[in-house]
Amino acid sequence: MKRAGRLTGPLCLAAVMAWTLWGCKEKGPLDPDDPVTLTIWHYYNGSQQAAFDALAEKFNETVGREKGIVVENYSQGSVADLETAVRDSAEGKVGASPMPDIFSSYADTAYEMELAGALANLSDYLDEEELAAYVDSYIEEGCIGQDGTLRIFPTAKSTEIMMINKTDWEPFASATGTTLEDLKTMEGVTRAAQAYYQWTDGLTPDILGDGKAFYGRDAVANYFIIGMKQMGVELFQVKEGKLTINLPKDQARRLWENYYVPMVKGYFGAYGSFRSDDVKTGEILAYTGSTSSAMYFPGQVETEKDSYAIDYIVAAAPVFEGGENYAVQQGAGMVVSKSDERHEYAAVEFLKWFTQADNNLEFGCVSGYLPVLKEAASPEKLDQVISQRQLSVAPKTYDCLMAVLKERNHLTLYTNKSFVNGSAARKILEYDLADKAAKDREDVVNMVRQGKSPEEAWGDYVTEEAFEQWYDSFYDALNRAAGKQG
Repeated sequence: MKRAGRLTGPLCLAAVMAWTLWGCKEKGPLDPDDPVTLTIWHYYNGSQQAAFDALAEKFNETVGREKGIVVENYSQGSVADLETAVRDSAEGKVGASPMPDIFSSYADTAYEMELAGALANLSDYLDEEELAAYVDSYIEEGCIGQDGTLRIFPTAKSTEIMMINKTDWEPFASATGTTLEDLKTMEGVTRAAQAYYQWTDGLTPDILGDGKAFYGRDAVANYFIIGMKQMGVELFQVKEGKLTINLPKDQARRLWENYYVPMVKGYFGAYGSFRSDDVKTGEILAYTGSTSSAMYFPGQVETEKDSYAIDYIVAAAPVFEGGENYAVQQGAGMVVSKSDERHEYAAVEFLKWFTQADNNLEFGCVSGYLPVLKEAASPEKLDQVISQRQLSVAPKTYDCLMAVLKERNHLTLYTNKSFVNGSAARKILEYDLADKAAKDREDVVNMVRQGKSPEEAWGDYVTEEAFEQWYDSFYDALNRAAGKQG
């Protein structure tokens, strides 16, 4: 992937040079006759958990047995469940389990644990050559130590793609002249969604305003962060630990016009827990979501009236017109709890093994996650591992991984740096506008049922005054969440 910033920049200089300053532990304090047991907590479930379990067992039977390391891994359920369990352990709450040696963590949670002094300095156990083998932006994201050293070990990453119901797309595209090229920009998606709504509304001329939504998106917070970055603005700018919130009104208006407005008009939709659910029920035709969600894209549409098989298209996530080709960098890494040299060293040995190209790609073939080593991030390497290990890969997952790996040289992956109250600020991005859009759309639908035309119903919701009111309240909420009241 393109670099999101020079690895030797101020944030990560200490991580790269740590082996020189502190000295990397060349010989680990391990004894095969007296193995150290490591507890791992993660949030994987289903096939992802099975794949992780299989790799952990393979490690125990090979490298672990040779070096004297035994890993025991446990799913904590969801990401939220895992975060709660970790916080309870760190705070020593009654009934909480002891802190695990390794746990999956997103950057915001890891930053909280780092400020509490709970994380091991991974730079002590990795030399310059080892660090340089990983995608630069992944290492940079993990350098959250107060001295710029590494705390989050990159293990599996993802970005966003667009998934499309090909079966229902084709008759619409044929009837209206809409093309996949139109979906490369957010503005193009909005226009296509309006055309789809009007086309489906026209299929039942005796029923007013019953057009269908075309598009939805998971992770509205990513829409804000990456959309702003595509338009040349870093929404959360962190320098020397200080946060600046940048929310220029012109860029915010473009975000409003290409999410809230089409949501209120019924061109976009969000109905189930995830947009793949909405494709399955026939509520929408396409969505932007994580590469790891490809496995959940349905194989058929199931409505109250009928069900039918559908095919799919994998496409690049749309970019704002005239914007730079930024894509979100996301996915939890693994952090190591601060303990003793023996456990910390053993933990890093397991993580280095897990992220070896062949092992990491084997996990990615099941999970939809991208590999973290530079040598593994190519279509050729993916095909090689599948062939050599005789892996059975779901076509949707394979196509999704291939689509991203083929575009790797044209993408710049980005994630904002961690800051205090980062989780709270992200929740504002995720829910403020989405909740408002859902409520206002419901009001519009009710007014249409009472006899108003769609244009009359949504007219007052999409005015300049309505935008200004939302912008002011949103900006205030964002500042309060980030602890910047004045």
